[in-house]
Amino acid sequence: MSVLGAILAGGKSSRFGSDKALALLNGRPLIDHVASSLSTQCDAMVVVGRGLEGHKCIEDRPAPDMGPLAGLAGALAYAADAGFEYVLSVGVDTLRLPADLRTKLEPAPAYVVNQPVIGLWTVSALALLDRILKSNERHSMLHFIELLGARGVSFDNPPANINTPADLEDLGKQI
Repeated sequence: MSVLGAILAGGKSSRFGSDKALALLNGRPLIDHVASSLSTQCDAMVVVGRGLEGHKCIEDRPAPDMGPLAGLAGALAYAADAGFEYVLSVGVDTLRLPADLRTKLEPAPAYVVNQPVIGLWTVSALALLDRILKSNERHSMLHFIELLGARGVSFDNPPANINTPADLEDLGKQI
C-alpha cells in the first residue's frame, strides 16, 4: 500500500488573520509540526496549494482559491502520476495527529467525522473530484464524501484544529 501524505495549505487563513502555516507553536511553524506527524505515516509527502521552502510543493487542481477540494484534487493527481495508490490528507492547521491515523482510517475511503479534510482517499476518487470541481455542484468536502460513500471515523481525542490565534494560544498551553 503506497501512501502519499498531503498537507492542504492553500487557504487564506482569513479567520486566523495571518499565515497559519508559518504561525509558531513552541518556536516551530505549524507546518513543521504537521509535517513531522504526517511523515511517519506515509511513503512521501507534499504540501498542496502553496510554496514553502524545505517542502515538496504542488498546486491545487484545477486552480487556486477553490478550497480544500482543489487541494485534494491536486494531491490525488500528483499521487496518480507518481504511482501512489492512496492519499492521506490533513490540513496545515491540524495538530496532534494520532500516530496511527493511517491505520485508523483504513480501509479507504475514510475521513475524520469532525474534520473531513483529514482522510485516506483512493487515487481513483480523482475522477469524481474532477467532475465536482468542473460542475455547478457544491464544492464541499461533505458533498464529495457523500457521493464517494466514504466512511466516517470518530476519535475519542480528535486532532486539534487551529482556526484563530486564540486556538493556537490554548493549544500552546496544553503542550
